[in-house]
Amino acid sequence: MKSIVIRQPDDLVIEERARPEPAPGEVRVKVKLAGICGSDSHIYRGHNPFAKYPRVIGHEFYGIIDAVGDGVTDRKVGQRVSVDPVISCGHCYPCSVGKPNVCTSLVVLGVHRDGGFSEYVVVPAQNCWLVPDTVPDRHAVMVEPFTIAANVTGQVKPTDQDIALVFGAGPMGLTTIQVLKRVYRVKQVIVTDQIDERLQMAKRNGADWTINNGQTSLAECLQDKGIKPTLIIDAACHPSIFQEAVTLASPAARIVLMGFSTEPSQVAQQGITGKELSIFSSRLNAHKFPVVLAWLEQGLIDPEALITHAFEYQNIVDAIEIFEKDRKSCCKVLLTF
Repeated sequence: MKSIVIRQPDDLVIEERARPEPAPGEVRVKVKLAGICGSDSHIYRGHNPFAKYPRVIGHEFYGIIDAVGDGVTDRKVGQRVSVDPVISCGHCYPCSVGKPNVCTSLVVLGVHRDGGFSEYVVVPAQNCWLVPDTVPDRHAVMVEPFTIAANVTGQVKPTDQDIALVFGAGPMGLTTIQVLKRVYRVKQVIVTDQIDERLQMAKRNGADWTINNGQTSLAECLQDKGIKPTLIIDAACHPSIFQEAVTLASPAARIVLMGFSTEPSQVAQQGITGKELSIFSSRLNAHKFPVVLAWLEQGLIDPEALITHAFEYQNIVDAIEIFEKDRKSCCKVLLTF
């Protein structure tokens, strides 16, 4: 079989490998589609501190089960599955409180263990979620990106009275916008970014008001309309946004951080405690695959609005370069296997 392997940073090859056999409790998936994420690019460029090399990247993928290991009784050959990349122990403290995404022995497919940018991959059977017949392949591969938004919103529980401010109109921001408007019916979703084309994408995904904060003052725009957001989500992941969010937030608001920057954020405690703000962080997803699959089945979200490019896997280098460089028109890039 062919696999996309990052041997070392900036050293990508399509390698011939032996087709793996599923161990007890595992299934083998014939990969049909995979999506490129920023973390795949970071591993390729050597900017992901969790990755070990060589590594088959890819944690957004969909396919067909073509072999099952011993002891697997609830998954069968021929079933369409979307694969949750989060592998957890199930018994540590985080797992015991419903947060397998921060398991003390966390393994993420495509980061700590070989992922889905391969013609075949073996994965734990329990990580395979059956895709309803009504959900097309191109939407099935988009389940994982929407679980990021499901994890955020599952923590902060948006309501139709919220005024939400989303920093960043990249893939994480756009999935979150869709979920806020289409699932939770949030009253107003404001999106800020410094790329006009990204802001246009935000409008197509449900944003009520967009602000280019590279050209105008976000604080002044909000102040002019007397708006104090009750829910702020940092999907741009810059350290400076935390303090800005604290300043802009309504009393009793919720703020969600999604970034992994190692740079410190300078935040005054008084701004947080004076308004009794609630600060959340969100990483990966905690059992959100069935949630997103239900949204897809009900027609509540539209992955097609995010898919901008598709390539055969043999053109992986071109695909990653477009993903990295074309920030104006590129959102989600799919690979066909």
